[in-house]
Amino acid sequence: MRSVLAVLTVVAALVALWYAACVPMNIKGVLTEAERAGAEVVPATARERRDAGEFGLIARNSFAIPATWEQDRPRLPAPHQVAIELWETTVKKKITSKRSLIYHGWVTLSATLLGFAIGTGLGILLAVGIVHSRVMDMSVMPWAIVSQTIPIIALAPMIIVVLYSIGIQGIIPKAVISAYLSFFPVVVGMVKGLRSPDGMQLDLLRTYNASNAQGFWKLRLPASMPYLFASLKIGIAASLVGAIVGELPTGAVAGLGARLLAGSYYGQTVQIWSALFAAAILAACLVALLGLLERMVLKRMGMA
Repeated sequence: MRSVLAVLTVVAALVALWYAACVPMNIKGVLTEAERAGAEVVPATARERRDAGEFGLIARNSFAIPATWEQDRPRLPAPHQVAIELWETTVKKKITSKRSLIYHGWVTLSATLLGFAIGTGLGILLAVGIVHSRVMDMSVMPWAIVSQTIPIIALAPMIIVVLYSIGIQGIIPKAVISAYLSFFPVVVGMVKGLRSPDGMQLDLLRTYNASNAQGFWKLRLPASMPYLFASLKIGIAASLVGAIVGELPTGAVAGLGARLLAGSYYGQTVQIWSALFAAAILAACLVALLGLLERMVLKRMGMA
């Protein structure tokens, strides 16, 4: 009960700060609209208001504060505007509608899951090779670390152009970008997990004359499970980011990235924020699903 109350308190504080931030962010636009509607505002001209501070404008035009939470195209939409947009684009729209966030979320999710599967498989294979081969440890691991220093926003267009040039289009380029972001957490977590058994445990297996393969399946792999699931949670969130980023350079017409692009083209900030929240909710659901799977697996293994 206390934890729930603490979470609700934090959420309420964040919402209050959000509403407060809307006032200075939107006040100039509200005053411009009020002036056009014939209301008396201070200063009277848009040129004077442009150079004035937001808090000074608020103090001299307090009547305009409620309107900062109701603009059609605000700089910063209010929480209830984002909530209404989410409701109308999920519950009130058919799943097959091009205006449905569920439809766009599924397009992004399909690329996310494919990229996550590729990245996870590649990450586990690399981790096994790094743990069992000194050569791979010295050669592959540094390159894996260096690869993550390249900004994905710069790398994504190059990946898409190269794949398009050889006729690979659709979901594959986005999945490749997702895999690129998700494989590194899996590599690091899996390497840490496979190396987690201490020397006494490894020596015990040697006294039983266990082979390397038996040591892997009976000791290293079970011991790596908590580390693997921790890295998978990071990887699935990174994979979702990769899928969204992969939709941006292509001018996609479907997907959460496409919704972000459309909102930025037409100045629909409420649409942009609703797509961002939809992506956050989707990521939270994926991480929660992995958490449930982790509890089931670890409980079955007697580790929870």
